[in-house]
Amino acid sequence: MDTTDFIQALHRDGAAFADTCEAAGLDALVPTCPGWKVADLVWHLGEVHYFWRLIVGEQRDTWEGYAEPTRPADEALLAWYRGELQQVAAVLSGVDPAQSNWTWSSDHTAGFVIRRMVHETAVHLVDAQLAAGMPGRVEAALASDGIDEFLTHFLNTQQGTVSGSVHIHCTDVAGEWTLRPSADGFEVTREHAKGDCAIRGAASDILLALWRRAALSACDVVGDAAVADQFVAASRLE
Repeated sequence: MDTTDFIQALHRDGAAFADTCEAAGLDALVPTCPGWKVADLVWHLGEVHYFWRLIVGEQRDTWEGYAEPTRPADEALLAWYRGELQQVAAVLSGVDPAQSNWTWSSDHTAGFVIRRMVHETAVHLVDAQLAAGMPGRVEAALASDGIDEFLTHFLNTQQGTVSGSVHIHCTDVAGEWTLRPSADGFEVTREHAKGDCAIRGAASDILLALWRRAALSACDVVGDAAVADQFVAASRLE
């Protein structure tokens, strides 16, 4: 996916998020975010969009000095969120992806932020869909890219031991990865190779299992199921 694809997805899923939250009702509980109501979900995503548009738009080289905006009253929350969506999309669509700015990752570019905002929005759209009693899905090509982003930035063996290798294989779109535990985390290769276990399925099902928005049983697990469970548990989602 390129920047144009990402911005289109941000507009699409960002708007769907607002509409879905409105349909669910701001007092509805979000089953995938324990303790949150839909209003909390709207505030969270809007504040994330606000934060990153400042980082990129002002080309900040640190997060320090950031001041969180005042949370709107519930009756104004969705309108505020929709405004933040338009502003972050405008900033990200107009920036050079190679621009240097602060990020929490080893990739200190606006391109990292563009990709991150698209996937942040897509996964929280699923949270909203589940709160509204709807099936939660991520578009297949975006989900495959989301798996790649997850494997690049959200793995952490410090939170659990993974005792074997894992092969991940999307069955509906292109996407294969093999992960082998190493001294400093995982060695990740984009290849077809035999692992101690394999996680196969639609890209959306795999992505949502990795983000713990769906049970791993939504996918087909072949080989050592304990390794697959360890792998999902080892990711860092704080």
